[in-house]
Amino acid sequence: MLNPRGWLLVALGAFTLFLIWIWLRSKNRAPGVPSLFEFFLGMVTNFFDTLGIGSFAPTASVIKFRHMMPDEQIPGTLNVGHALPTLLEAFLFIAIVKVDILTLVLLMAASVAGAWFGAGIVASWPRRWVQIGMGIALLAAASLFLMTNLNLMPAGGNAMTLQHWRLWAGVIGSLMLGALMTLGIGLYGPCMILVSLLGMDPHAAFPIMMGSCAFLMPVASARFIQAGSYSPRISLGLALGGLPGVLIAAFIVKSLSLTAVRWLVVVAVIYAAFAMLRSALQSAARPAPGHSSAAEAKAKLY
Repeated sequence: MLNPRGWLLVALGAFTLFLIWIWLRSKNRAPGVPSLFEFFLGMVTNFFDTLGIGSFAPTASVIKFRHMMPDEQIPGTLNVGHALPTLLEAFLFIAIVKVDILTLVLLMAASVAGAWFGAGIVASWPRRWVQIGMGIALLAAASLFLMTNLNLMPAGGNAMTLQHWRLWAGVIGSLMLGALMTLGIGLYGPCMILVSLLGMDPHAAFPIMMGSCAFLMPVASARFIQAGSYSPRISLGLALGGLPGVLIAAFIVKSLSLTAVRWLVVVAVIYAAFAMLRSALQSAARPAPGHSSAAEAKAKLY
């Protein structure tokens, strides 16, 4: 007979099959062969994700820097492409780090609910709204990296469970973080702050964050896939490269000094954030198709 943690791992397996099924039955199920760079990007970002850096902000920065896709497809591509590697991470961390099962399940369920509503909204946004939302989200992610490097993160306690008002505060916080994650802010940094403020051991953030992402990303991905708001080929490259990246980090490297990496990520993420916001300003200043500016209209009279 399976214990509750065992049933949770079974549920992860079911969500993995759900994601694969949704992906295979989509109209873009034959996206083409990913490039070596896309495969390598997935491997590197998910390698560092397993070690606690996060994968969303670094991936979004590279995509924006190289102009790999329209901006409005970036949130969907991040969710779809990183979902399978994150499911693998969740299997590993839920089995290893023993967080109270009720705390784990409630916080993960709240994140999934937030992601469902958040992805449905973001997938229908016009390009400029996505650019503004992602610009703000990336600046928030850069701030979290800075706080970590400058030792400004909450110290946390040693609890592996939440009770009474702290449990419900964790549920509400996870609901909000799940919705924000669909924009590309990532969950590790915000989740670390949330559990630390509630008095939990910071290590508890790993199974909570990985488990939350593992359940919410297939749900969010289904919304993005149905809307066609993602890049199928790049998503496949991120997924195929990400799986070995997770295994290398978990079983070979295990730990690494990440301070220098975070500083590099801060620079890259701030660049991507301002590039997003600049694109949004440029699109706002550009006349809509079929509409000429006042100066152009006056010139036509002469």
